[in-house]
Amino acid sequence: MNITITGRKTSIRDSFKERVEKKLKKLDRFFEEDARVVVTVTNEQGRETVEVAITADGMFCRAEKSAPGREEALDACVDALFRQIVRNKKKLSRRLRKDAFQQPLELEPHDSAVLEQEAEEEEYEVVRVKRFLVKPMDVQEAILEMNMTGHNFYVFRNAEDGEINVVYRRSGSGYGLIEPQE
Repeated sequence: MNITITGRKTSIRDSFKERVEKKLKKLDRFFEEDARVVVTVTNEQGRETVEVAITADGMFCRAEKSAPGREEALDACVDALFRQIVRNKKKLSRRLRKDAFQQPLELEPHDSAVLEQEAEEEEYEVVRVKRFLVKPMDVQEAILEMNMTGHNFYVFRNAEDGEINVVYRRSGSGYGLIEPQE
């Protein structure tokens, strides 16, 4: 895996970089060597937030956790990613390394309990289908429409490039925009 570590409002020590590499080895078995991992550490209001995003073969996995210390947040992120992958192993098997689940998983004590809880894979149940007109508009108008409907996201056709985009309300503050990428 190609690992990039970034600090926002904080500096990253070599000891933390080594810890990141050691913890991510737990996930190394699932991805090919060309997988890209971006670890972002943010220090705000005395809390450390660690975000780990993995991109591999068109698949994107992400976890973000906050804790008093960055090591704790990193551990929680890696555990969350591990659980996501194992829980969805049948659905992900075409995208992960061929031998990812053939050898026994190297489990930490708390992983065993997680696997027992999540051994039954859940089926995704679509409980509602909505159809709506996708009209061209700019981002500001899409945010206004989203706020008017009271939803946390809004799908629209961007008037600038004609692509389908999504605006969403971010958990902290502000808004996000999702654009397709070829």
